Amino acid sequence: MLTLTPAERSALRAEAHGLNPVVMIGEAGLTPAVMKEISSSLDAHGLIKVRVFGDEREERVAIYEQICQELDCAPVQHIGKLLVLYRPKKDVVKERSDKSGKGMRMVTIVKPSPSGTKKPTVQKVLLKGNERVTAGGNIKRAKPRQASTKKSALNK
Repeated sequence: MLTLTPAERSALRAEAHGLNPVVMIGEAGLTPAVMKEISSSLDAHGLIKVRVFGDEREERVAIYEQICQELDCAPVQHIGKLLVLYRPKKDVVKERSDKSGKGMRMVTIVKPSPSGTKKPTVQKVLLKGNERVTAGGNIKRAKPRQASTKKSALNK
């Protein structure tokens, strides 16, 4: 189980104040699906709130301790039916599907034949960040932003 200093716990409580609960634990209790959802939420957000629907305080405390032990997270706060949990986010590096570089994307353009009886032409094109494909299959670049004549006169 992860341990926090009182200063870290206080900062996390302040940060969690505005959060809404992302996981709800019902009368079925801590099922494997609920544990998996809590784990994925901790991976995504780091700091989460969990709402426990149940009137027994001892049961909520047991759930709180079980979550912290099994998922290796730190207990931040337990107020009523709300549990606040913290685990540092995992740094997940996402691989890009195309290795073409930043801002570039591969697009397939399919144009029907002019007569309509022959096969359509298929063309794979690499678009830059400021380019788009029109409805007719043509590539257009974004127009440069027009500068104000008044502002350019003031800057001189």
